[in-house]
Amino acid sequence: MALPHYVRFDWAMKRLLRHKSNFVVLEGFLSSLLGEKITICNILESEGNKEDITDKFNRVDLLAEDSKGELIIVEVQNNREIDYFLRMLYGVSKAVTEYISEGDLYEKIRKVYSVNIVYFDLGQGTDYVYHGRTEFRGIHNNDVLKLSKQQTEKFICQEAGDLFPEYYVLRVNEFDKKAITPLDEWISFLKTGEIGDNAKAPGLAEARERLKFSSLGKTDRAAYLRNIENLRVQRSVMDTAIREGKAEGKAEGRAEGRAEGRAEGRAEGKAEGKAEGLAEGLAEGRIEGRMEGLAEGEKKKQQDIARNMKALGLDPEVIAKATGLTSEEISYL
Repeated sequence: MALPHYVRFDWAMKRLLRHKSNFVVLEGFLSSLLGEKITICNILESEGNKEDITDKFNRVDLLAEDSKGELIIVEVQNNREIDYFLRMLYGVSKAVTEYISEGDLYEKIRKVYSVNIVYFDLGQGTDYVYHGRTEFRGIHNNDVLKLSKQQTEKFICQEAGDLFPEYYVLRVNEFDKKAITPLDEWISFLKTGEIGDNAKAPGLAEARERLKFSSLGKTDRAAYLRNIENLRVQRSVMDTAIREGKAEGKAEGRAEGRAEGRAEGRAEGKAEGKAEGLAEGLAEGRIEGRMEGLAEGEKKKQQDIARNMKALGLDPEVIAKATGLTSEEISYL
């Protein structure tokens, strides 16, 4: 296996970027994304940080505090999650409530930025970077609700929505053009793992030196290569389980649909006692049979996928999210 030139950004967040001397790399990335200079003061504790093979799906959370006291969540997700948008909401809500003490005034609530780097097709859209924020707009006059003069002076912002969390979604795999802007240069690095010779985005110069695989110690090198291999195995397992489940489900669905369609068509045709009735019965029976068969096949497909994933030792909650089956259904497989 050819050795990588640079380590992946998600792994670097777990091992390298949490050190104060390397904050400049993370600051450069966030400054390019948010469009303003970001200074990281602390990396805060987050129970979402995971580091070893038992993490299974390599969920990476990094919770940072900037010089303005605002909170920034950075999360990298490598595998598909149908409810990922809701997980973004949960992560922000948890940060809001965890970092205000009981009895504190509401003015102590901090602004939260949720930065999500995803390596799968999250939602439907044509862009590779999406920004979500709260806006209060009049339903009659279409005006944006602004803060009062006193509120503006206190909170140093203009609109009511500025006080609420903001979300960024970077759909890395959708980036397929030449990097022009600093943000493009960062997304190109996130996707390819390489830093262009002419890249000048904030933080990338430091990343060239501090994220070099050759600069890692023996222990970190072994841990990184093990992490890469784990990711490769996990993706292969998921892909195999889904492909096998789909194939088995479709085959069973077709067979059951044809059999039920013919049986119902014949029964209805005989009861009608007419040639027209027989023709209609056969047609309706086949349609209903196919629909029922496909539904059964789809259910069987999900069960087969779940059974394969369960045999590979994956967590029941992960299996439930991937297949839509309930925990009880999974336990009986």
